[in-house]
Amino acid sequence: MIDRWSVEQVLALAPDASSATAGRKLGVPAPWSQTGALDPGEGTGGAVWGSCKGSGATPYQTVVDLSGPAFKCSCPSRKFPCKHALGLLLLWAGGAVPAASTPAPFSEAWLASRTEKAARPAAAARAGGPPADPAVAARRAEQRTARVRDGVEELSRWLHDQTRTGLAGADHAGYRRTDPVAARLVDAQAGALAGSVRRLARVAVSGEGWSSRLLEEHAMLHLLVEAHARAQELPAPLAATVRSRVGHPVRTEDVLAGTPVRDRWNVLDLRDHVEDRLVTRRAHLSGGRSGRTAVVLSFAPPGRPLDASLVPGTSVEADLHFHPGAHPLRAVVGTRHGDPGPLGAVAAETVAAAHARWAGALAADPWLPELPVVLADVVLSAPPSAPVAGTVPAQEGWALVDTAGHAVPLTGPDGVWTLLAVTGAAPCAVAGDWTPEGLRLSAAVTGDGLVRL
Repeated sequence: MIDRWSVEQVLALAPDASSATAGRKLGVPAPWSQTGALDPGEGTGGAVWGSCKGSGATPYQTVVDLSGPAFKCSCPSRKFPCKHALGLLLLWAGGAVPAASTPAPFSEAWLASRTEKAARPAAAARAGGPPADPAVAARRAEQRTARVRDGVEELSRWLHDQTRTGLAGADHAGYRRTDPVAARLVDAQAGALAGSVRRLARVAVSGEGWSSRLLEEHAMLHLLVEAHARAQELPAPLAATVRSRVGHPVRTEDVLAGTPVRDRWNVLDLRDHVEDRLVTRRAHLSGGRSGRTAVVLSFAPPGRPLDASLVPGTSVEADLHFHPGAHPLRAVVGTRHGDPGPLGAVAAETVAAAHARWAGALAADPWLPELPVVLADVVLSAPPSAPVAGTVPAQEGWALVDTAGHAVPLTGPDGVWTLLAVTGAAPCAVAGDWTPEGLRLSAAVTGDGLVRL
């Protein structure tokens, strides 16, 4: 029997806040009929279905494959999952969906196709696909390498020009200064490097002290360009890091061919980021036995479905395969050993240990923008000027302090009030991303489970 999800787990799937609100409104029995829930069994990973009365004469038919999860609804919404799927899952989470022994007729065909699709890769692997022409593959790889090299060399010349002419006025230039360079890097198939160049425009308008921060960003880009030119001389893990920071792709098949790390992986955070007409979903995982940290990324154009199989507040026994690099952090989920379950024991560390780990990570990968961490037994420390009852607190200066008295500043007030509300200022484990500016809150691990901040 599959464990019912929590409300928090369901709402974590919402593509935006308005969908979560609309889903909550539909998470009541009134608009639903023909509902049912099927436990995992022969050929199925568990499913929930139902018909939801909408504004038209015909109810919307909604089906959720819990093993993905994957969603199907007859409504015209382009959001994924739609409010009906969220409402149905909330209804199921509340125990208002009856168990069934067979799927409803309107859900049978789709669930059967899901089962068939899941079995297809294994069958294909057993049969063995046609081998790619190695000569053609090698020629394409050489062409791409040459294009990337040309793009990096052009960026090097641009950086030298910027240094020679100075950065004055960059805070008023907007994206006109960086967009042409970034576009040429995209053409050169150095997408990661293009993103770094676009960030320069945002740094230039980041407020007081922008010139120092912009100079630092230019220096890091120069370091990356020089490292890429000498990649053949670098140790293999560092060379792999440099290539990934520039944008050289790594085939998922090659990553999956590496040695897996099996563990009970707790899913602590899931966030979407939209940039350049691409949505990036980032999941923070922590190994229950190994204490190892992993980041799983998935990508899709806006409006298209992303991988929703990793739900915050759950854990899954699985093999993770890490991308090569000097500080392996990004991973691909390989074989899953069983269904997801509730959150397990979460490995946490002191502020000093996390700081030391951040230093070590930067020594290995100087371009690392953030490091997921879980801090043990920390409490909020308010800004000096706030807060007392009835006053408006300061928006900056918050920090987390552990039992040893070591503190880490927060990057901003986001999540502070939720953390105060759920902990009552009592010590608890807090997950977040350690960045050069401080810690960005993502979740609190309390006795009642995971609370996203």
